[in-house]
Amino acid sequence: MLSSSPGPIGVFDSGYGGLTILHAIRQQLPQYDYLYLGDNARAPYGPRSFDVVYEFTRQAVLRLFEMGCHLVILGCNTASAKALRTIQQHDLPGWDPERRVLGIIRPTAEVIGSLTETRHVGILATEGTIKSESYNLEIQKLHPDILVTGVACPFWVPLVEYNEADSPGADYFVKKRIDQIMALDPKIDAIILGCTHYPLLMPKIRKYLPAGVSVISQGDYVASSLKAYLERHPQIERKCAKDASVHYLTTENPEKFKESAQTFLREEIEVENITLG
Repeated sequence: MLSSSPGPIGVFDSGYGGLTILHAIRQQLPQYDYLYLGDNARAPYGPRSFDVVYEFTRQAVLRLFEMGCHLVILGCNTASAKALRTIQQHDLPGWDPERRVLGIIRPTAEVIGSLTETRHVGILATEGTIKSESYNLEIQKLHPDILVTGVACPFWVPLVEYNEADSPGADYFVKKRIDQIMALDPKIDAIILGCTHYPLLMPKIRKYLPAGVSVISQGDYVASSLKAYLERHPQIERKCAKDASVHYLTTENPEKFKESAQTFLREEIEVENITLG
């Protein structure tokens, strides 16, 4: 039986990248309690099949609901692309139709229309997100005149997770993908970073992007979208506890999570280990 008492806002990611989303949300909405869950033991999700990503995400969302969350943000582009819709349509009605699961692709798709003049947009993301074409579908739904070009960046996540984002070796991999996407469509004037790890590569991304091409990082747009969502849905907002607390959970070694999380958060945190599945 799921609790009806107010609880934290859940933020789920396959690993550490969702911490960039959590950080942006806390900047705009510091009053709420948050519960972050990283499925680090089974990361990365990017190369995994739709069915596997759906099952892993489903397990994580249910666990966050069992721990008191009424609202869960999938702070992971792959989970948002491959699992969100099925969970919303098939699982939520059976678990509790009053609870909500939101993704991080739509908020960026909503604002992109005001951020491009050429109406040519690029997406740099994991293989799973690019193959799902979720960004293309969302953007075309809202802005049918925008042409979307996507390129997968398979080595970018490991660069960030192994603390190599600032290394000279990272330049090769960043430049290669930017050159590739600009060659596919030289008219691109805005690029969405469709993976929550990629903001940590921002200095190198900006270094190799042609002048006049803007980079769109998701965090602030997701946070603004969540703020507006809570204002529009007071019945959900009332169920979000407000003690400004944050708790972190990982399916991996807590010490390893603490060490890597500092790359994303720049602060000391306490972490608890849990098992999913």
